[in-house]
Amino acid sequence: MMREIDQKLEDLQRYIASFDGIAVAFSGGVDSTFLLKVCHDVLGDRCIAITAQSESFPAREMEEATAFCEKESIRQILFRSGETELEQYVSNPKDRCYHCKHLLFSKMQQIASEQGITAVAEGSNMDDLGDYRPGLRAIAELQVISPLREAQLYKSEIRELSKEMGLPTWSKQSFACLASRFVYGERITPEKLRMVGNAEEVLCDMGLAQYRVRIHGSMARIEVLPFDFECILREENRERIIREFRKAGFTYVTMDLMGYRTGSMNEVLSQ
Repeated sequence: MMREIDQKLEDLQRYIASFDGIAVAFSGGVDSTFLLKVCHDVLGDRCIAITAQSESFPAREMEEATAFCEKESIRQILFRSGETELEQYVSNPKDRCYHCKHLLFSKMQQIASEQGITAVAEGSNMDDLGDYRPGLRAIAELQVISPLREAQLYKSEIRELSKEMGLPTWSKQSFACLASRFVYGERITPEKLRMVGNAEEVLCDMGLAQYRVRIHGSMARIEVLPFDFECILREENRERIIREFRKAGFTYVTMDLMGYRTGSMNEVLSQ
């Protein structure tokens, strides 16, 4: 008997095959890597990757995305995102993600059209329907396709299939753009994005399973999984974090006792 997860993979492949070509919005994360791999397996050279070069994404993420495309012989097109020049982005309103996604996917559709491809695909999955995500409104308005949601795939299933396919991202931590670390209303600047990016690099080098550095003015609020609390508070790590975070530009360094959770900046919306 076929596993449900295998049926979903077949449904995904069938859906992808219904298009003459697909341009995948590729960030190098768990979802977009899996989507790009399946699209390329089904469509071959009629699948391309389009990746935004943005101050909202660390250089490490860009390097991993490029390395994957080179390894899989997938044609990748890079473009400058330019969201930090958009007032609706830098002023950081509650619907910031809508304006950012609208800008990014509009540019991707133009690039895809120049390549003779009409469909642009993005990697949101069924779990993304449960949180406040104004970016999905932009995706719907621009008619960007969401193959993983069409196949009703959840994050855990994507990780399982990625592992079976030998993808290096199957166990990669979840990542969202650095703008999601800002409290709504706090102005987003390239300098502050670098502060957050440099601080998170410190936690990444410590080998933590999942982390976020939320920025509140000159204060950093660290979120890690509860079983990593001890690691953060170990004297040598605590001293290193304080030293490196201050070097990055933070005055105060705190740890959130509630631990890591997705969309913690959205918690104020329900208050």
